[in-house]
Amino acid sequence: NTEEAIRFHLKISLKMKYHKLGSSEIVVPICCLGTMTWGEQNTEEEAWEQLDYALSKGVNFIDTAELYPVPSTPCNSVRTETYIGNWLKARNCRDKMVIATKVSGPIHASFDRTYIVANRTDPPADFAQQPQLDAASIRSAVEGSLRRLQTSYIDVYQIHWPSRQLPKFGQRRYVPRPGAEAADGQADPIPLEEQVRAMGELIQEGKIRAWGVSNETTFGVCQLHEVARQLGVPPPISIQNDFSLLFRFYEEELAEAAAPRHLNMGLLAYGSLAGGVLSGKYLPGSTTPDVEEKRSRHSKFPQFQTRYHTPRALAATAKYAEIAELKGMTPTTLSYAWAASRWFMGSVIVGATSMQQLKENLEAFEVELDEETLRAIDDVHVTLRNPNASD
Repeated sequence: NTEEAIRFHLKISLKMKYHKLGSSEIVVPICCLGTMTWGEQNTEEEAWEQLDYALSKGVNFIDTAELYPVPSTPCNSVRTETYIGNWLKARNCRDKMVIATKVSGPIHASFDRTYIVANRTDPPADFAQQPQLDAASIRSAVEGSLRRLQTSYIDVYQIHWPSRQLPKFGQRRYVPRPGAEAADGQADPIPLEEQVRAMGELIQEGKIRAWGVSNETTFGVCQLHEVARQLGVPPPISIQNDFSLLFRFYEEELAEAAAPRHLNMGLLAYGSLAGGVLSGKYLPGSTTPDVEEKRSRHSKFPQFQTRYHTPRALAATAKYAEIAELKGMTPTTLSYAWAASRWFMGSVIVGATSMQQLKENLEAFEVELDEETLRAIDDVHVTLRNPNASD
């Protein structure tokens, strides 16, 4: 029994749910520990405390990225992976963990992210280009992450966002630019064949166990699977996309494409609390110390991820908060329990800046919502559909 074997290995008793991620043999819990605040809103000591607690509760799946923490700056770049690597070495628990990280995609020239590439070597390079997804860049990014994480392999290596032009980060409309197929910041998109071949080589070398994508579309995952088939490379096993009560687009054609009977990719859902908005703490008259002291994400960085806290998003959040109150649970519990209940869910990524938040987040995965609650959620969705969409 997979779940019993995992619980015995981790020496825990909590009935955390586990299953294989997509088409792989990698077993993950329904909850994944997010890390993107570590190094900006959280210290290394706080990161270690979160890691220790999460593992004690059976959450042995960590998601990170070479980009983290966010918002990314030259001063905080790569701190997150470094913190995780130091913890893994100190706790000597690499064999218990499933680690997912990401290679950065191309970025518009107006945003200087050359320091991400520079930090792939130690010492950092004196000169570096903007992030790209050519084979050499993917390889150098892997080597940098392996060094910082202090491990010889990565379980799931993800393309953070695609090389080609497409709507992402709340955008929904595909509007092709005349004469341009590439994402901002490059002349031409890196061929999918080059990206997939690079992943295949890293799997063969034992540097990664499997690979996945993030911020992808239905067209993208279908093309990548076909290219992998043609090249004889294992296909991507996961897709990490924005998914919450406020942004349910994944349930449409992407869920069909990624279903077990088709491409068999597990969803790694990020943004399931919309950066804390769905906790209700940004609603009028509802506040918490971190909001008041400008330590929460949207109070400290009001121009970051603005799609999460629009008037429409707050209006929908208020409706979901009413449902939670009627059912005797917090809005946070409702949001995470709902995400975990989706048939296509691989793992829900949770983030926290305090231990109190982390404990509440993990407890949500012990809750099963009844049919009445699920119908009430869908009723709100029909009237206030996907308010996190930015176009």
